[in-house]
Amino acid sequence: MEALLEREVLLERRQYTPEEASLWDKLSLAQKFAASSMTQFGYDLSFIRNSNNGSLAILQCNGKTATINGEGEVNSTPSITIRP
Repeated sequence: MEALLEREVLLERRQYTPEEASLWDKLSLAQKFAASSMTQFGYDLSFIRNSNNGSLAILQCNGKTATINGEGEVNSTPSITIRP
C-alpha cells in the first residue's frame, strides 16, 4: 500500500521547466509560500510583473487569474487583463 502511495506522489509531482524554476527564484519568500498553496488548487505561475510598487506574481488556472503581491497577499479577482 505504501509503495502505491509513493508511486502516485511521484506521478503527481510536477516537472518544472528551467523558465518556471527561474520565475520561482525571483519570488519573495512570502510569494513562494502563497504561490505554493495556490498550486494545490491548480494554479500555475505564469509571469512576474515588476513596477515601482514591487513585484506582482501572476498565476493562472483554467482561464482564471490570481495575483500575489510582494507581501504574499493573494487577490483571486484582480482587475488586470492578460493578453493571449
